[in-house]
Amino acid sequence: MSANGPVKIAWHGKHFGEEPPLVGEPNQGAGAIFFSGCNLRCVFCQNYQISQGDVGKNVYVGDLAKIMLDLQKSGAINIDLVTPTIWWRQIKEAIFLAKRAGLKIPIVWNSNAYESSSIIKEMNGLVDIYLPDFKYADDELALKYSSVPNYLKISKQCIAEMLKQVGHLQIENGLCKKGLIVRHLILPNNIENSLRVLAVLTSIDKNIHISLMNQYHPMHEAKKFSELNRPLNRNEFEKVYNRLLELGFENGWVQEEESSECYLPNFAKQKPFNI
Repeated sequence: MSANGPVKIAWHGKHFGEEPPLVGEPNQGAGAIFFSGCNLRCVFCQNYQISQGDVGKNVYVGDLAKIMLDLQKSGAINIDLVTPTIWWRQIKEAIFLAKRAGLKIPIVWNSNAYESSSIIKEMNGLVDIYLPDFKYADDELALKYSSVPNYLKISKQCIAEMLKQVGHLQIENGLCKKGLIVRHLILPNNIENSLRVLAVLTSIDKNIHISLMNQYHPMHEAKKFSELNRPLNRNEFEKVYNRLLELGFENGWVQEEESSECYLPNFAKQKPFNI
């Protein structure tokens, strides 16, 4: 796909649903750009309206650069590129244009970790903060729930390249400036997968900042899979959290226990988020 072609965007604006150092104070916020389309087909995707639906509008590279600059002017503390992978060529060009026009705030690459390390190498020097969601350490689950092969090998190489580029997370005055945060969403009835994910991350680096998420809520086609058709329970979460501590991870965040529904966007609305 040519960098001269359009990119499809579902929504952009200040967003407060990320980890605390990525959103700052109430008058700040992440400068989120939610891209339409995705290289995964997760049956439980909470953003299925835009990842697998047709919600969004086409904009060209120059307009994308302007959106980044406008978010900076609005007081956003970063540019949060959500699900950027399939649009990486256009995004790369837009970042160049925006930086030449005065973009100073950090660029966040908020992805699903299923991307070749060659794409990540293309973004070297342009992305400040990598925020991959490491979903599976079990390729059978990745194929079953997200319709992709070889997830573990590809995502592990991807995360290693991200860490090589930006290093461990750097936080100044409470805000992320550079580095890697690895997210993991715990799926109900799939605790062994989560335990393996943590084991894989130890093989990369125990000092990685991990964001352990308990916000799972059955969405999209999850009802077709009986094991996924319920929220995560406290016992499941505590098993994964305890293993996190046993393995010696000390950096990161654990999502507070609250209604997972508050994290669920509706992109049919002008303001899709409840938080």
